[in-house]
Amino acid sequence: MSGSGTSRSLTDLFSRFGARRVEEAEKAAEPAPEQDLVFPTKALRKFLSCLTARESPVLLDLGPVVGSNVSFFGEQLGCKIIVEDLYADVERHLRRDALDTLPEFFGKRFPQDDGTVDGILCWDVLDYLDREAAQVLASQLTRLLRPDGALLGFFGTAQTRELHYTKYVVVDDTNLRHRPYPATRGRQGILLNREIIRMFEGLRVSDSFLLKMNLREILFRKPGPA
Repeated sequence: MSGSGTSRSLTDLFSRFGARRVEEAEKAAEPAPEQDLVFPTKALRKFLSCLTARESPVLLDLGPVVGSNVSFFGEQLGCKIIVEDLYADVERHLRRDALDTLPEFFGKRFPQDDGTVDGILCWDVLDYLDREAAQVLASQLTRLLRPDGALLGFFGTAQTRELHYTKYVVVDDTNLRHRPYPATRGRQGILLNREIIRMFEGLRVSDSFLLKMNLREILFRKPGPA
């Protein structure tokens, strides 16, 4: 577990709270259901298929704890889930007026050894970072992935003034519930495809989907041995 105290594993969650208590605690803090919107996802099923052949894969989730997601991925993949809430990290640095220290922070954020994670749910966290911090984070995630590992990232394709993060709640392997929650600042600009690919040097784009809700889904793979 990292020093920030935001890391959780599947074992921790179920042993300390139990699946039902995790979901109950999550629901108690959520906005009203009518604020949630359900959108299709084209990349999630492909991400899952990258990991289903692996025995007890390790999955790294960079968003806040979502109890139903823990249950979904645990049941689908029989995996160990490590949750590292990077959105909370960004908020904490904003409150301390310490955004300039985020690159150094991300460089030391993950205690895991190189090549020890099979899949990463990046969500849209890179959209909320300055370029330098985003580059350091992308390099760290590339380091963590095992050969043939998969990373799923979301990237906005239109400017917005909205100040909120989004919890992506899995409905099934083709639909995600988008659940907004407060953010101190919004997205920091649109990342072009070439910028994204350059950030994740060492990975290759397996699939890319441009969705109608101004969102691009990109599935990266880490090349295996030649």
